[in-house]
Amino acid sequence: MAAATVVVPVEWIKNWEKSGRGEFLHLCRILSENKSHDSSTYRDFQQALYELSYHVIKGNLKHEQASNVLNDISEFREDMPSILADVFCILDIETNCLEEKSKRDYFTQLVLACLYLVSDTVLKERLDPETLESLGLIKQSQQFNQKSVKIKTKLFYKQQKFNLLREENEGYAKLIAELGQDLSGNITSDLILENIKSLIGCFNLDPNRVLDVILEVFECRPEHDDFFISLLESYMSMCEPQTLCHILGFKFKFYQEPNGETPSSLYRVAAVLLQFNLIDLDDLYVHLLPADNCIMDEHKREIVEAKQIVRKLTMVVLSSEKIDEREKEKEKEEEKVEKPPDNQKLGLLEALLKIGDWQHAQNIMDQMPPYYAASHKLIALAICKLIHITIEPLYRRVGVPKGAKGSPVNALQNKRAPKQAESFEDLRRDVFNMFCYLGPHLSHDPILFAKVVRIGKSFMKEFQSDGSKQEDKEKTEVILSCLLSITDQVLLPSLSLMDCNACMSEELWGMFKTFPYQHRYRLYGQWKNETYNSHPLLVKVKAQTIDRAKYIMKRLTKENVKPSGRQIGKLSHSNPTILFDYILSQIQKYDNLITPVVDSLKYLTSLNYDVLAYCIIEALANPEKERMKHDDTTISSWLQSLASFCGAVFRKYPIDLAGLLQYVANQLKAGKSFDLLILKEVVQKMAGIEITEEMTMEQLEAMTGGEQLKAEGGYFGQIRNTKKSSQRLKDALLDHDLALPLCLLMAQQRNGVIFQEGGEKHLKLVGKLYDQCHDTLVQFGGFLASNLSTEDYIKRVPSIDVLCNEFHTPHDAAFFLSRPMYAHHISSKYDELKKSEKGSKQQHKVHKYITSCEMVMAPVHEAVVSLHVSKVWDDISPQFYATFWSLTMYDLAVPHTSYEREVNKLKVQMKAIDDNQEMPPNKKKKEKERCTALQDKLLEEEKKQMEHVQRVLQRLKLEKDNWLLAKSTKNETITKFLQLCIFPRCIFSAIDAVYCARFVELVHQQKTPNFSTLLCYDRVFSDIIYTVASCTENEASRYGRFLCCMLETVTRWHSDRATYEKECGNYPGFLTILRATGFDGGNKADQLDYENFRHVVHKWHYKLTKASVHCLETGEYTHIRNILIVLTKILPWYPKVLNLGQALERRVHKICQEEKEKRPDLYALAM
Repeated sequence: MAAATVVVPVEWIKNWEKSGRGEFLHLCRILSENKSHDSSTYRDFQQALYELSYHVIKGNLKHEQASNVLNDISEFREDMPSILADVFCILDIETNCLEEKSKRDYFTQLVLACLYLVSDTVLKERLDPETLESLGLIKQSQQFNQKSVKIKTKLFYKQQKFNLLREENEGYAKLIAELGQDLSGNITSDLILENIKSLIGCFNLDPNRVLDVILEVFECRPEHDDFFISLLESYMSMCEPQTLCHILGFKFKFYQEPNGETPSSLYRVAAVLLQFNLIDLDDLYVHLLPADNCIMDEHKREIVEAKQIVRKLTMVVLSSEKIDEREKEKEKEEEKVEKPPDNQKLGLLEALLKIGDWQHAQNIMDQMPPYYAASHKLIALAICKLIHITIEPLYRRVGVPKGAKGSPVNALQNKRAPKQAESFEDLRRDVFNMFCYLGPHLSHDPILFAKVVRIGKSFMKEFQSDGSKQEDKEKTEVILSCLLSITDQVLLPSLSLMDCNACMSEELWGMFKTFPYQHRYRLYGQWKNETYNSHPLLVKVKAQTIDRAKYIMKRLTKENVKPSGRQIGKLSHSNPTILFDYILSQIQKYDNLITPVVDSLKYLTSLNYDVLAYCIIEALANPEKERMKHDDTTISSWLQSLASFCGAVFRKYPIDLAGLLQYVANQLKAGKSFDLLILKEVVQKMAGIEITEEMTMEQLEAMTGGEQLKAEGGYFGQIRNTKKSSQRLKDALLDHDLALPLCLLMAQQRNGVIFQEGGEKHLKLVGKLYDQCHDTLVQFGGFLASNLSTEDYIKRVPSIDVLCNEFHTPHDAAFFLSRPMYAHHISSKYDELKKSEKGSKQQHKVHKYITSCEMVMAPVHEAVVSLHVSKVWDDISPQFYATFWSLTMYDLAVPHTSYEREVNKLKVQMKAIDDNQEMPPNKKKKEKERCTALQDKLLEEEKKQMEHVQRVLQRLKLEKDNWLLAKSTKNETITKFLQLCIFPRCIFSAIDAVYCARFVELVHQQKTPNFSTLLCYDRVFSDIIYTVASCTENEASRYGRFLCCMLETVTRWHSDRATYEKECGNYPGFLTILRATGFDGGNKADQLDYENFRHVVHKWHYKLTKASVHCLETGEYTHIRNILIVLTKILPWYPKVLNLGQALERRVHKICQEEKEKRPDLYALAM
């Protein structure tokens, strides 16, 4: 106060009587206007009184003057006596410290002068006893001090003495008898309370000890909850509210000794009192051990210990001695079974859960680390029991399987317990919340696990049914969100902690299969990447799973697939994500593991197969993995291994393909074509459709027949037993509408590989990616054509103009996709017409077929007009263009040799079966029946194709006059034909290469007006450099096949005059003078004779040699590789001229020498 700002100037004191007194009164009046004690004016008022009094002590002002003005000021404030007493208190302390006795005397005089302003009582509170004695307010200060100490001791420290139990035996005995009597009659708590009051009064019993006895009896008689709660409620109305909590706390503290064990009865009493709000949880919680910080430390210690175990398990152990040491350490850890110290908080929590007090139980668990409470088995089981009770009505209604009786769960006889769930909406009230606190420890109760899953499955059926109102849909979506959260936080982590429970895995799949794969994969991702880090137990389980997986994989071979498969199966039931992640990492490193791993996966559950699909996709999408090898010219081996594994595992096991197919589609959308390798392998393995450029001519011939002939003679491997896997692949594509999108994306991505992906990549890799994209398109399109029904195919594939103009599909790919649709359409129309007019004549049938073709193809002829500029149609008609692109080799010729070959094979097989003496008769009969049925199918198929080819040829014979319009020169016509028809299609597939050559021959044989066969062959053979140079590796192979077939025809004509005269002599295609249309071939002078034709063929061979030598001498990798591939393909018919062959051989030999070290792949081709 002394350090405050001066309020009363010295001038006022000097001129007190003149003006100072008035100024001081005016100041005090102003300062008294604000009555608040917190304002600055209040502090200034105190300061003013202090300064005035201090001037009296210093002798500057008389005490009479001061007392008079203070008397006037007392009218301004009611609290003036208290303020003045505070001022005197401070001055008392200050003057006591001064040596000048005069100032102490002035202070005493001032206080005495003001006694009428401040009461004695207030001064006795504020001033020292010695000062009070000097003022005459007390007689002796020493006596005053002694009396004050006695009063304070009695008031604050002296306890009231009550009788102990042993001191009043009769009273407490009567009390116990009163509480222990039979309560089943008409005895009420009010009556007992009155008797207790009488006993307290009669025997002078301690009320607190009576309360303690009531609680003891309550512990012993838990069946009378209602009575004792009512009694305690009435009794507590006479006591302090905290008393009951303190007594309970004292009881709990009694058991907090090192080896103490709190009885369950005490926990139960405390829980019931909490539930009925007789005590407050916060008040009781402080009496319980261990402290929250100790619990947190224990939780952290568990995490550290779990991480240490993980570190030990993941250490690389080289010597056998260290392995033995580690095994011993594991045994020691298992032997350590220490009794955990008594945790009173968990004991109370368990009691609360047992009586159904969920609210208080939640409050306790909120004070602890996540899942700490539930990690104790008794707590987890108590929560499970409460959930059992809560979901019972709903489970009985929707979850019990048909025919099952089940064991009903009785409800709690407690109105305060959570309400039981009658509907799915009721689950949101408490049940979902209970599961969140339970977490992964639902693993302790597999029965509850199954119940929840069945309820979830039933909900999903209801959710997926239509007809709900918008409000109901919103509610069910909220429930679905909760269900997904519970699955993520509870069901999957609990499955991880269960010990190889295949039944629970299958039960969970019953619910999971109702989820779309997007939901399932999100759950698997969180399970794999997040869940195992959320709890120490799961951290340990993850490490143990990896450790066990390493053990199994190290010993897995082809010979021990069965026992190893069982071990993998057991391990996968609980922790499939961790197991498969490790297995896939091993497969990516060692491709020789693929076959044994695929064979060993037959013991998995349905859920595990689905998880495997997710893990495969995650491995494929790993951004840290490079998809190219270091040389940047080949696809990484890990990707090839995964692709091969995908094909094998998806074929062998019933795994959902939707996610994988969508992943490939998404990659294509993003402009990435590497992962098409996956689709290629899947289609190859599941449908048995191979795409290879190494097909023999026999296989190619078989591929021109029907589906049965293709299956028997068109592929390298056996494609039997693909019916089920093909159906699964088809269903996955149709159910998720991925058939057409994948085709369109692949067709568009072919150009994307070159113009978008190819910028920074090696030319060799770009070619491989292009080939992979194209081959997969051909393979995939072939699968759709052979497996989709006519309706499915037509419904999904749009018209040719829509494909090309709206979806920007390249023309060759668009016709490739549309071709089966046209065939289906024509076939169905033909069947309709045959049924409508039943005529057996062949002519009638041909006429109906042509009519069907016109009906189906007329819209196509109109549609193709928009694909090219109008000038194109001056040379070739839309009908010719559409006919060329819509037909296949199946339409042009019947592979009789191939059919005959396969039938003969079957006859040999049947003879071998007859000769086999070891084969059982039943099996022998079955095999012979199979071979006979197959033989009949092939013969029937051959007959059907023969009839079809005849009809097609009749149709072409009628159409040919309108094909080539001759509005410009024949050279222009041939240019358009080669540019728009032959060249795009001859490099599309090996079959198309053969088709193009045969189509040219067919157009020639049909004597098509305005078509110059001679000019066509000349343009094909004259300069192949640019065509060869622009091909990829596979395209070069197909182009070589096309040239080979063209050379075969030319060589046949060249080798025999009679053949030439018969097939070419009088045909318009061999005119040497290009006349007007309508030439009938009557003038021999205009035809190319046989000898001149031989010269022309020699010229073509020479030009082929010249082009080949040029390509070999460029030094360019693509030129050399492609021409070597082409030369390999045309080897049966070229070279035929000795000197040309020798010149070519010398150049190839030089390539071998130059490229042996530099480019080994070229060297291998040249060899």
